[in-house]
Amino acid sequence: MSTFEAILLGLVQGLTEFLPVSSSGHLVLARTLLGGSGEGITFEVMVHFGTFLAIVTVFRREILKMIVSLLQGIGTFFGRKGIQQRLEADGHLRLALWIVIGSIPAGFLGLLFEDYIEQAFSNPILVSGALLVTGSMVWSTRYVKETGGEVGWKDAILIGAAQAFAMIPGISRSGSTIVTGLWRKVDRAKAAEFSFLLALPVIFGATLLKLKDVFEAPPSSTEMWSLIVGTATAYASGYVAIRVLLGIVRKGKLDRFAYYCWAVGLVALFLQLVYK
Repeated sequence: MSTFEAILLGLVQGLTEFLPVSSSGHLVLARTLLGGSGEGITFEVMVHFGTFLAIVTVFRREILKMIVSLLQGIGTFFGRKGIQQRLEADGHLRLALWIVIGSIPAGFLGLLFEDYIEQAFSNPILVSGALLVTGSMVWSTRYVKETGGEVGWKDAILIGAAQAFAMIPGISRSGSTIVTGLWRKVDRAKAAEFSFLLALPVIFGATLLKLKDVFEAPPSSTEMWSLIVGTATAYASGYVAIRVLLGIVRKGKLDRFAYYCWAVGLVALFLQLVYK
């Protein structure tokens, strides 16, 4: 892989992982345009790790508070004070628990339908159609009336189900989860924050599952440069994408991404049907 390809794919991963345009769909289409069947399992693991670090960097304070609350909550569970009281009093403990609950659907379906999901990544026509669906989802947010609600356990389950649905390449993970949160009347900023934090277990879990393949086929010394460049690019672009999307969601302009998703989906579908 050339340095240019590493930068391009790292940029695609970093930007589209968080913007509501589907990172998986763009990587499939990018590989198709580059004429390759795949950029390699090691590279895929590393660029995902780059986006993982981007989330940790942006939300490091919230993550630290959740970890502290979880540790205190474990102590409370074995102590005299009831865990229910602790949950009611500690918003960060609730948030951590909702993230755990919201991660279950994607984890379950990922293990159950792993082979089917991997096959979908080799179908650019499916990806193109899914991008059109993503565009329609984010377009629907213009009709949402915000009430400034908090994320609750029911919201966590539904948003988690939306994240599982986004395992189909072309369906945006951030788009589907944020849209679900908004339709559940969750505050815009909190819906976006929950969406990003909910990605941590998924990205981390997927990375761990692929590490076995990485160890079986470790990168050569000549491949290390591409890995470093791709990871650094994914991290930097992912950090920028998170900051940009947070501002866009707060302003209630998420529907603007619908035009892009529709355009890319239609062009990609046309090219596949005409030139296949």
